[in-house]
Amino acid sequence: MTGTPEVARKRGRYNEAARNDRAVLEAAREVFTTEGFDAPVSAVAERAGCGVGSLYRRYPTKEALLQRLCVLAMEQAVEAAEAGLRCADPWTGLRQYVVDCVAFGSGALAPIAGRIETTPEMWETSERGDRVINALVARARGAGALRAGVTPLDIALLIEQFSRRGSGALPADDDNNRSRLLAIALDGLRSHNTDPLPGRPPDPDAYAARWQRS
Repeated sequence: MTGTPEVARKRGRYNEAARNDRAVLEAAREVFTTEGFDAPVSAVAERAGCGVGSLYRRYPTKEALLQRLCVLAMEQAVEAAEAGLRCADPWTGLRQYVVDCVAFGSGALAPIAGRIETTPEMWETSERGDRVINALVARARGAGALRAGVTPLDIALLIEQFSRRGSGALPADDDNNRSRLLAIALDGLRSHNTDPLPGRPPDPDAYAARWQRS
């Protein structure tokens, strides 16, 4: 068929570019969350196995790379929430959402709040995430599975805390300990816990304001 070889070449180049982009984003998340957000872009390029020039052609600034990482993390959280909504059991869906988000470090980028400009894509993705996560939490609450007083923002902050990793080498049993503590925290969200929660619910406006650049 006329043009088929050219179409195949274009598709091959597109697939290769997509693979390279994934490698860069995975490397960037690993570098920034383990070495700190002041780590140089050259460290990302080295971990991704590409040249610094190649990385800058895709992301012209470090800020652009961080902005893309934020969107990617939120998109993954949306997918996890949508998967949770497909679970027949509301509590299982909410629990799996939290476990999945912690596994891929959904909240690991929270420390850069206020250090980068927030793009329209970031706000749009955040709003889409809020809608689906609110639905997930409301479904668990409606089923009587969620502890009274727990808000979607409580869930987000819990994920954020468990997503953070210390710099440097982690203890050999870190994953084991993290899984145990997460199970304990998740049990604290269950409706059989009837003691009133201390303090007041976290303020969504204050949470969003963190992302306004200082």
